[in-house]
Amino acid sequence: MIRAQIRRGVFDNTSSKGDDGIGNSYDTARLFDAFERLTEIVHRTPFKQSETLNEWTKSEVYLKLENLQKTGSFKVRGAFNKIAQLSEEECARGLLAASAGNHAQGVALAGRKKGVPVTIFMPTTTPIAKVEATRRYGATVRLVGQSFDEAYLAARSEQLATGATFVHPFDDLAVIEGQATVAMEMLQQQPDIDTIVVPAGGGGLLAGTALAVKTIRPTVKVIGVQAANAPAIVSAYYGLNRNTTPFLPTIAEGIQVKDPGKVTMGIIRDYVDEMLTVTEEEISSAILFMLEREKMLVEGAAAAAVAAVLNKRLPNSAKRIGVIVSGGNFDVSKLADCVTKCTDYVITI
Repeated sequence: MIRAQIRRGVFDNTSSKGDDGIGNSYDTARLFDAFERLTEIVHRTPFKQSETLNEWTKSEVYLKLENLQKTGSFKVRGAFNKIAQLSEEECARGLLAASAGNHAQGVALAGRKKGVPVTIFMPTTTPIAKVEATRRYGATVRLVGQSFDEAYLAARSEQLATGATFVHPFDDLAVIEGQATVAMEMLQQQPDIDTIVVPAGGGGLLAGTALAVKTIRPTVKVIGVQAANAPAIVSAYYGLNRNTTPFLPTIAEGIQVKDPGKVTMGIIRDYVDEMLTVTEEEISSAILFMLEREKMLVEGAAAAAVAAVLNKRLPNSAKRIGVIVSGGNFDVSKLADCVTKCTDYVITI
């Protein structure tokens, strides 16, 4: 019933087969399966217009509030979509994941719902709020390394030793398809948007958005945004020298990934229209903007996408813009750092 309604409605120009950059025979029905699978599980989050950003950009700007999603982030979509499709044998081995925070909570919640034990490897730099939230969902947390990549390697070693089922945070087609449901909702809620702005780290949300948008409404532009301190996807997308790509601390720790996924990059290269970077000052300013003007505390990854709009980085053709506010799990102890970084960087709206 849900699928029929979708295909007769705003998704009426879809096809059953398509070339998604990861193979020549990708069945786009998988996207609709994910949408249907998650309908009764995740929140259909608000997609609200920002009058302040409208005035500032002279465009229509809509904010997709995944910070109001279960666990405070879009990541629960991909985790549930992946885990829902695991076999009994895979679940019996237990679930294992690596995460900077939000994927951890998604896997922990999905595992608890399915009655499967979950172990998460997280960097020691993960905000304590994300660590404690993951534990509250019933997962065992191991803090390892200074970055996601170090925690990821430790988790993979654990997988080899124990045989646990690994749930990748981004480089897995089922996870990507779960994240794609964010854009699918957006296209239903505001059918006339012409541009979607997406924060990107490993690329799961960006790849999912691009896959859904170019399947459903290919004229809509998809623009990815990364922190200038960790622009791995930007470098790969534009063919820049990987050895000169910076990998520095960022207030957007959720998108601080050194190596984007192979599956995600295949989709991103084929279907994303543009990649941008924003500075630490710009991200911090966007966090404060969202708190002061939109009355929401969002995390640095979400603020990166907002920062691209605030700083007018989008092409002039972008008139009806959807911004994915990817999460709200911000470490409040970093607010003072935001204010300090914004002292000499002020946008007056």
